[in-house]
Amino acid sequence: MSVKPPTYLIAEMACSHDSEPSYAKKIIDAAGKSGANAIQFQIWLADDLMVPYHSQFDFHKNLELSRDEWKELANYVRSRFPSMEIIACVYEKNSVDFSESISVDAYKIHSSDLSNEMLLKHVARKGKRIDLSVGASTISEIEDALETIRKVSNVDVWIMYGIQNFPTPSDEIHLAYMMKLKKLFELPIGYQDHCDGDSEAGYWLPAAAIGMGVDIIEKHITHDRSFKGVDYEAALDPDQFKKFAEMVREIDAARGISIPKPFTEAEQTYRRYAKKRLVAGKDIKAGEKIVEDDLLFMRAEELAMTPDQANLLIGKKATKDIKKYELFKLDYIA
Repeated sequence: MSVKPPTYLIAEMACSHDSEPSYAKKIIDAAGKSGANAIQFQIWLADDLMVPYHSQFDFHKNLELSRDEWKELANYVRSRFPSMEIIACVYEKNSVDFSESISVDAYKIHSSDLSNEMLLKHVARKGKRIDLSVGASTISEIEDALETIRKVSNVDVWIMYGIQNFPTPSDEIHLAYMMKLKKLFELPIGYQDHCDGDSEAGYWLPAAAIGMGVDIIEKHITHDRSFKGVDYEAALDPDQFKKFAEMVREIDAARGISIPKPFTEAEQTYRRYAKKRLVAGKDIKAGEKIVEDDLLFMRAEELAMTPDQANLLIGKKATKDIKKYELFKLDYIA
């Protein structure tokens, strides 16, 4: 018998902290109390992320958290939820080195950096798991990224599949392609859900992905959807995320183990109640030869011979009188 490990649930903070550490702590609390396996930080400084004349530079500059604030948040996670891992989504060398200083547990490489050989190698040298995002990437780009990582280290790599469209319409997701990636690369596969945070699809599509065999679910979380801050589109409120996590764990419990498996007490009760037994269809005298028409297959709530044992009776002589509806036993024949 084999047991599939529980789904690894990542609470993706992204930039939902809106540059406020207090909001970030609310998100951390919600993720930890929901039992998420990890909180994901996007650690960067605008000066390292983009050229100063980029149209989004000022926006990102105002949104960034300082190194001291990230350090405080990492310590907050460790003190409040020591079993919850910290994943750092990094974009360049400085953020990687800083992430090492706060002892993150794993790294996420954004799909925009799949061809960034220097970053891939720098992260791989840290010896920690790499969550490789592959949205809007070709098979050859994924292959090249994996080859680059393997040149440096044999660290664990998870393939993380998601459509970079916030929120993502259901007909753009293509869960079947995600499973093709799992089969092709023979690596754990994760689904990065970016459905509208207010939609039911944001629950049942991840549920469908788990049913298809994904190993990891990454779900956005925010401090307050009504705030409509940065990265809120696909994010869940704390209460919603708790409900989402409960759904994931219930699916894990239902998935159980592969066959053969032991029967539950309820199944044993059902078998006693419902499974058919071999029953005498008429009064049979001792010494009388038993024929097929003498047999009935009926529910009886007692352990006795089963229908697949009928051939053991046919053509044999009864060793005692058997009354109609009496359950057959092997010692009743000779």
